[in-house]
Amino acid sequence: QVQLVESGGGLVQPGGSLRLSCAASELTLDVTAIGWFRQAPGKEREGVSCISRSDGKTYYADSVKGRFTISRDNAKNTVYLQMNRLKPEDPAVYYCATVHRGWGPLNPLTSGLYDSWGRGTQVTVSS
Repeated sequence: QVQLVESGGGLVQPGGSLRLSCAASELTLDVTAIGWFRQAPGKEREGVSCISRSDGKTYYADSVKGRFTISRDNAKNTVYLQMNRLKPEDPAVYYCATVHRGWGPLNPLTSGLYDSWGRGTQVTVSS
């Protein structure tokens, strides 16, 4: 099973930026997408962004569109999440995950589609 390790979290002031990294031990051919999710205390896990393995198409939650950018480095089996203009509502533990199937009519940011998860990295936004 693929192992995922997130890094890059930390403390940043409102309006600041962070870049998260998700390093995968391997990305087998059946991985169809890599996604970023977040979970704040007392809240449900929320899909943030994902990138399709086949064509690089990207998807974003409305709450982060225009501020976050997902990208990948295939040679390094790494996916990045560039987070700009961070807001007080963005703090959470951020997780990356992989999905090994298509999502059909479902939203590709549906967490139940994903079957391999990292341990997360904490993002804190505070002045």
